Amino acid sequence: MKRALVSVSDKTNLVEFVSGLVDLGYEIISTGGTKKTLEAAGIKTIGISDVTGFPEIMDGRVKTLHPKVHGALLCVRDNPDHVRQIKELGIEYIDLVCVNLYPFKQTVQKPGVSHEEIIENIDIGGPSMLRSASKNYKFIPVICDPNDYDAVLNEIKENGETSLKTRELLAAKVFRHTAQYDAMIANYLTERTGEKYPEKLTLTFDKVQELRYGENPHQSAAFYKGMHPQYSLANAKQLHGKELSYNNIQDGNAAIEILKDFEGKPAAVGLKHMNPCGVGIGETIEEAWDKAYEADPVSIFGGIVAFNEPVNKAVAEKLANIFLEIIIAPSFDADAFDILSKKKNIRLMTLDTTLPVDTTYKFTNVNDGLLVQDIDDKKISEEELRCVTNRKPTAEEMEQLLFAWKVVKHVKSNAIVLAKDNMTIGVGAGQMNRVGAARIAIEQAGEKAKGSVMSSDAFFPMPDTVEEAVKAGVTAIIQPGGSIKDQLSIDVCNEHGIAMVYTGCRHFKH
Repeated sequence: MKRALVSVSDKTNLVEFVSGLVDLGYEIISTGGTKKTLEAAGIKTIGISDVTGFPEIMDGRVKTLHPKVHGALLCVRDNPDHVRQIKELGIEYIDLVCVNLYPFKQTVQKPGVSHEEIIENIDIGGPSMLRSASKNYKFIPVICDPNDYDAVLNEIKENGETSLKTRELLAAKVFRHTAQYDAMIANYLTERTGEKYPEKLTLTFDKVQELRYGENPHQSAAFYKGMHPQYSLANAKQLHGKELSYNNIQDGNAAIEILKDFEGKPAAVGLKHMNPCGVGIGETIEEAWDKAYEADPVSIFGGIVAFNEPVNKAVAEKLANIFLEIIIAPSFDADAFDILSKKKNIRLMTLDTTLPVDTTYKFTNVNDGLLVQDIDDKKISEEELRCVTNRKPTAEEMEQLLFAWKVVKHVKSNAIVLAKDNMTIGVGAGQMNRVGAARIAIEQAGEKAKGSVMSSDAFFPMPDTVEEAVKAGVTAIIQPGGSIKDQLSIDVCNEHGIAMVYTGCRHFKH
């Protein structure tokens, strides 16, 4: 009779799976809570102490770490010397292993959890059994995921055993599983000890979905989420529309990053190719959308829209007249959903915009490498600004300067943003020189540029950008300052009565 060792924390479909094994002629070895669950369901089990001849000790910390377990798992069954040793020592084979681990991830994420509880949820015996059996996958199938129960049972029913290919696939999954588990423990202890950039960086992600293609149709792609997907597109719920594409996810993420900087008032963000084409805030979400749309009604075609308040019928009726890829909001009123869901392909997604941003680092891949930095969550208040011109900004100009500064942070460098009446009116993105970005923003704004404010993500190395602002009728400028030629730009501002303030920090976005 074959033997299966079963010891799981996640008991999803456990009884059904083990009942299937029993029907196929397996004896069941089990431990602790798993044994209790199976016996309560009427399934006879063999206790691990009956196998080892040694009691479980130290509150269950030591129970499976024994030669009679690991010898049974690691014996190479076509090696005569291994077989001789196992017989001489009275060790019986274990022919199948079903183990999943203490819920370390769920424990770490519990509010108010103590360090002691977290440490107690570091599994030792489980990973050891998984690794031992998986090393010996030539002879032993190892299941760590309840999603594989049915496939394993069906294969044994049909063929009497699992195939070598199946066992190899299962073993690969086990080592991914234990690698992630160890990575989560390493990351927890590294964060606890305050080591910011350790000599080894262990990142781990769970797959959300495979994508139809990547950035272009000839590229394959998949979407993964990290361990703390709070305010994240990975935590959004899709209510309607076709599945997300690679570019949709990039753009959606960029849109909600901008939205998070506009908490406190109804805000709407229109975005295209990871750059905002329109941002507006208002007293109502409809007013915010009107401003975001008016900012650039051409570029929004085929774009992404994100809101920090529920979408109502009035807004939905306006959105329905435009071709959009995605609409993200905390929720959709019933009437709004009815209107928008008539469009077959549009993705309607909900995301709680009050969730905290748990992300600490920004990761950027390069060929066979990874750049790691703090996320750019720097915020500037009016009190931190330094006026460097003879004229100070008016209260209204100051409000618009701070608005424009929030937006320019999210525009690809070199970046220039013009703003007026709590909306963007011109965005110049991703240019090789700053004056080029300014000219694009000014051209887009047209006559609206008169009386607007200008924001620049980095300092002006030459006065040419300010000279363009003068010609356009800009009345106030916000920029980091710090160029050795700052005074040239200050002089131009003073000559034309423009107010200019320095933030002392820049927002390059490559």
